Amino acid sequence: MTRVHDMGGRFGDGPVRPEPEDAPVFATEWHGRALAVTLASGALGQWTLDASRFARESLSPADYARFSYYEKWMAGLADLLVAKGVVTRDELAGAAPAPSELSARRLPAEKVAAVLASGGPTTREGNAPRFVPGDPVRTIRPSRNTRVDGGHTRLPAYAAGAKGSVLRCHGSHVLPDTNAHGLGEAPEPLYAVAFDAAELWGQAEGAGDEVILDLWESYLEPGHG
Repeated sequence: MTRVHDMGGRFGDGPVRPEPEDAPVFATEWHGRALAVTLASGALGQWTLDASRFARESLSPADYARFSYYEKWMAGLADLLVAKGVVTRDELAGAAPAPSELSARRLPAEKVAAVLASGGPTTREGNAPRFVPGDPVRTIRPSRNTRVDGGHTRLPAYAAGAKGSVLRCHGSHVLPDTNAHGLGEAPEPLYAVAFDAAELWGQAEGAGDEVILDLWESYLEPGHG
């Protein structure tokens, strides 16, 4: 299922304009607070990173198109907080919060640096990789979650059905297509796959341009023929 968030390769949205190198990390003060609230809420352990991505993707197309980057984050977080029973809609609107059994899992300020430094590794034990560096592969078409109709996937629509070659295998990693929906981690080999830019866009901006994507094994099939 292609959603409005999957914008790669679309025409009519204008050029990508990188920010200058000396631009501040956060354009406004509330952007930093939005990131902090999102990370603190995630520390409660009620959802996975993949579920939070799916929540942002699941915003209505009208909202997704008009919201800024961090507005999308906050809207997705609000939906998750209510869906998981962490807060009620009334509490989000300003009502006095009820006591929560999750209060013991709050992330104290003095532990933030250590938690962020530890990260959230997604490497897991898994099956031996099917492909090796140099193998030609083709991505599946259409780009979709084959386990959950309309579910989360990390295969971008612009790369569906495209031929590329394996650069390396990163080992086995948590599969977003299941992890976003509470179906377990289902780790699979994860590959860096190189695509000629013309294979994806029809023509390349420059000769030899390529795009490298990290793709799970179930997104790929042998690329011969």
